[in-house]
Amino acid sequence: MPLYTSSSDISGHGADPVFERPVPALGRSAAFALLIVIVLMLAWEAWVRSEGVTPSYRNSDGLWAEQRRRIAGDEGDGWVFTGSSRALFDMQLAVWENLDGRRPLQLALEGTAAVGVLEGLAEDDDFTGKVIVGVAPGLFFSGFEYRRQAMDRYKTETPTQWFGQKVSMLAEPYLAFYAYDFALATVLRRQPLPHREGVEFSREVRKLSNMERDRNTRLWDKVDKNVAYRDLVRSIWAENWMPLAELPEPVRERILEARTKQLDRAIEAVKKIQAKGAQTIFVQMPYEGHYATSEIDIAPRELTWDILIEQTGVLGLHFQDHEEMQGYRLPEWSHMTGSEADRFTEAFYGLVKRELAARQAAEGIP
Repeated sequence: MPLYTSSSDISGHGADPVFERPVPALGRSAAFALLIVIVLMLAWEAWVRSEGVTPSYRNSDGLWAEQRRRIAGDEGDGWVFTGSSRALFDMQLAVWENLDGRRPLQLALEGTAAVGVLEGLAEDDDFTGKVIVGVAPGLFFSGFEYRRQAMDRYKTETPTQWFGQKVSMLAEPYLAFYAYDFALATVLRRQPLPHREGVEFSREVRKLSNMERDRNTRLWDKVDKNVAYRDLVRSIWAENWMPLAELPEPVRERILEARTKQLDRAIEAVKKIQAKGAQTIFVQMPYEGHYATSEIDIAPRELTWDILIEQTGVLGLHFQDHEEMQGYRLPEWSHMTGSEADRFTEAFYGLVKRELAARQAAEGIP
């Protein structure tokens, strides 16, 4: 078979040759390639599972946006949880549902100040319920929004993104290697390779949890049971931390400015929520170890939490003030184990109901 023909073969006139590329039949080559892909996937899945990983839903921007949309779907008059990772890990939806008869929405975002979510609820006419806002002081009053894209996704999600999320969730409950922490690029990045002199290097947060379809989240057992892994997580939490007084002056000024700004934003959002008859409850969940030092250094209670509660007038529950919120196991200083989170949620529910009833009685509300 010739590799090319000339248009002169057809027209009888001279012309540039036209290349005809031979297309090989795939046959056994395609089958062999597919077999290799399957074997490699199975091998990767086997290795990931050997590390103690089990399949769970991905904590994606699309999943958060899906849950956020439920407020417009006749669920805006119920309980909503938001905050950062403590509110995400420590508040168990099934326990709350068993006690209250209605399952809350979980809108907490790890590593993210909750003020942006609170502002969104304040502007949403469909939200008329009760929002419990987890306050991790050093994060809440910093304005840092590690998961800002999730909030943006809720507002701007395209049909293609929506469809992609639906397709992804078909595989997520079955493939352990589909977790973000075990993507090949992520695994390669954390190999102990030498770094160039003068280049700062911060380790990425490792896998900490497993997530259910509606974003109910539990601390991964390995964080509790594997001492080496627990110590790794602790070392990442404490990495590169410096007391506020030792930071460069420009950095310290930015932190203090952000603290004031976050307070103002949160107070304004709460007032808007109150104006439409909805309720806000702030909560500081337990922390210890490194966080017992760093949280109060960056955001002293009297300069942040106390002002927030005083100027909003809402119910504020701080773990240091209530026995029901104390005495829980926090393997890596910041989050409870799954069984402890169940126990905490049950005790916290009772505390919330009791404190709300006491406030109503004091205000003469039947």
